[in-house]
Amino acid sequence: MRQFIVDVDGARLAGEGSESPAVVLVHGMAGDRSDWDVLVRALPDDLPLLRYDLRGFGESTGPDGVEFSHSDDLIAVLDAQGIDRTVLVGVSMGGAIVVNTALNHPDRVSGLVLISPALTAWRWSRDWRARWKDVATLVQAGDIDGARDLWWTHPMFDAVRETPVAGDLRMALNRFAGRQWLGDDQRRELPDAERLHALSTPTTLLSGARDADDMCLIADVIAAAAPDVERIDFPDAGHMLHWERPADVAAAITGSSHAVDSPDPS
Repeated sequence: MRQFIVDVDGARLAGEGSESPAVVLVHGMAGDRSDWDVLVRALPDDLPLLRYDLRGFGESTGPDGVEFSHSDDLIAVLDAQGIDRTVLVGVSMGGAIVVNTALNHPDRVSGLVLISPALTAWRWSRDWRARWKDVATLVQAGDIDGARDLWWTHPMFDAVRETPVAGDLRMALNRFAGRQWLGDDQRRELPDAERLHALSTPTTLLSGARDADDMCLIADVIAAAAPDVERIDFPDAGHMLHWERPADVAAAITGSSHAVDSPDPS
């Protein structure tokens, strides 16, 4: 799989992928493109993929003090790789990014697969904000190991901590430098929850009933407000479905990538 660097507004976005990917994978908070390894092993070998590190994560860099949008970065990656239209798969924060991209650039997105998605400019609950503040306080004090330990106890990870991949995921979390827990230079936007009625892209929504309350509510809102959503809910799973249920997630992605490329039977 070839590697690439995309330069955009002073940032360098690192990624890897096939020449003409049918699917683009967008990772979540505190992760990088290697978080998809478990899922990629479950996908068909002949499914062309592309994945990259978001600005400020993994091997991707970005200048401080320069306002940006992860969605604009994603479009820049598509443009640089000559991708006119593709299926976008996003998990957690990556889910918010791909929804935002589909709303802003519907002509570039042939399908969405949302895995435990967040939403841009979502109003998080008091409990969520308190947990985030506690983690950020540790980062500010220079206790990054303590911050990672506390983040690992978040309800989002309750289900995955019980699985055989828990150790691998915790090792992945240990690679996260933690800067984004203190904030970044993302451009402020209006809530995408108020625009979901305009999400015309065929969407597969994967959710786990054991996810954090905020994430379960976001899934409910998307399912209720967006016009073309197939929801698959896993009663015994949590937030990290691509780690907890890689075969099921792979099947949803494969089905979505085939469905959007199929000719209209009419």
